[in-house]
This record gives sequence, C-alpha cells and structure tokens, in this order.
Amino acid sequence: MTGIAVLGAGAFGTALAISLSSVRDDVTLWGRSAEHIAQMEATRTNAKRLPDCSLPDALKLTSDLYTACAADIILLSMPMQTLSQFAQDNVALLTGKMLVSCCKGIDVKTGRGPVELLSQIVPDARVAIVSGPSFAVDIAAGLPTALTIAGKDEALVSDLQTALTTQNIRLYSSLDPVGVEFGGALKNVMAIACGIAIGAGLGESARAALMTRGNIEMQRIATSLGASPQTLLGLSGFGDLVLTCTSAKSRNFSHGLKLGRGDPIDPEITVEGVATAQAVAALAAERGVDMPITNVVRDILNSSITITEAVERLLSRPLKRE
Repeated sequence: MTGIAVLGAGAFGTALAISLSSVRDDVTLWGRSAEHIAQMEATRTNAKRLPDCSLPDALKLTSDLYTACAADIILLSMPMQTLSQFAQDNVALLTGKMLVSCCKGIDVKTGRGPVELLSQIVPDARVAIVSGPSFAVDIAAGLPTALTIAGKDEALVSDLQTALTTQNIRLYSSLDPVGVEFGGALKNVMAIACGIAIGAGLGESARAALMTRGNIEMQRIATSLGASPQTLLGLSGFGDLVLTCTSAKSRNFSHGLKLGRGDPIDPEITVEGVATAQAVAALAAERGVDMPITNVVRDILNSSITITEAVERLLSRPLKRE
C-alpha cells in the first residue's frame, strides 16, 4: 500500500489524520481551500475546526486533490449531501482505490447510504464505511475510541481494519455495511428528537423512551433493506445512539436542543440529521415501514407541526405490545 489520504479537513477528517499519523508516516490530509491548508501548515493546527490539537510532524497537508489521491486508501470525510457530486466529479481519481466513507447520513436525492452510492458511481473502487460513537475532539486528543469498519468484501474489511487501527482507535469489523450506514445515519435523527425533548423540558424519561423506541425504528428500516438487527445493537447503532443523544458535543443533539428552547439556529453548521430525517421518512413511506419518531422530527423541521403537537401525536398512537 502506498499511503492513506483523508479527504476533508473538517474536524473529523483532521482528527482521523492526527490519529493515523501517530502510527504511520504516509498520511496526507486534503482540504478544498488552499488558504485553509496554508494556515494549517504554518501553525500546525486546524484553528478553524480543532484549535487545541496539534498536527503531528509526520502528517502531510495538501489542497491538491491529484497529490492526495495518489494514496491507495482514501478516507472520504465530508458532509453526506456533498458526497455524490464529489464522487461524480472525481471518478477517474477514485477508480481502483480503497474508498472508506466517514459520512453519516442518507443521500436525499437517492435514499442511498454512502457505500451503495460510492459503489454505483465508482464501480471499480473497493468501498467500505467506518462509523461508530466518536467525537472528533476525543479522537484528536488521543482518547480511546471504538469504531466499526464495514463492507461486503471480507478481505478488504480485514485489510482496512489492520491499516486504520491506531493507538487510540480500535476497529471492529462487520460485513453488514447497510446496518452500519443506517445506524450512523438514523442516530442523528434520534439525537435531534432527544435534543428537542430536553430543550422543551420534557425530561430525561422522555429522552430514554425516544432513544429506546428510536433504536427500534433504526432496526425496522435497516432490516427492511437486508441489514442484521444485531448490527443496530452494536457500536455503529446503539453505541452511536447513546453518545449522540446524550452529549451537547453532538451537533444534532444541540440542534434539537435549540429547537426545543426556541433559540436561533446557525445555518452555517452542518447538521446531518436534518437531511437524513427527510430522506429516511420518504424511504420508510415507500417501503411501508412504520417510523413515527422520524416522521415527527421531519415535520418539526419542516415547521408543519409544533413540538406540543408532536408529543400528542406520539402519545396518542394505538397501544401495542413492546
């Protein structure tokens, strides 16, 4: 193998590059903005995204995509809703590579997760996904983190598990990329729901109920697409759900918290769960999958119902066996 490139100099991409550079000397971090990369090179920090974390001397920085894509393993750390266009624009550079999605979401236009999306756009690439309970600041600080690496190709997954494990990142392998994709995507929707509940003063018991029933919804839609329900109980499902629904470090939880309190929303902050709620609600309707929490989150985000109406809708549903 001739190195690893992390495409995307946001917080998570930078954190992964820092961790990988602690055990390898062939890691390159690519950023779209030449000015941003120049600032990072000069200061050896990402002041914009991870201001308190130093970049290892071994980590190479570039804004030249051709240089970055000389690597065999390419980690795509960018917002889910930009992944499709990026891949289409750079098919030639990505062909034949080992591509690892670090995105958490579902493409709004197609309803596909990142593995299926990349496999269709770049059919000659070998595609996997890494996901699980993780905050960029924790990874960059060297704190212990466990993630899942998943793909349909067992040899690929095994190779990537070895190549991407670091001193503080422990990788578990999975051959269920659909389960991993939808676990990582849907936990963001549930985090918005939990943030709304806490922000609106509905209490910790309401949050616990939303997390529990939210995990059931995650299992429903994922298994309808061929995933194993067990995957949704693992790191990339239940583990990520717990972290994202209980910490103010989560952009999705914080977004819901502001909605619940009636605070202003910063449009500059990417909140993946907003687009995912729309995409998954549409997919669930198409497949006849019952997802009441996802639907009320979508409707609150669309301003078609109030939080009070959402609570009434959920509590007035027909009684049923758990």
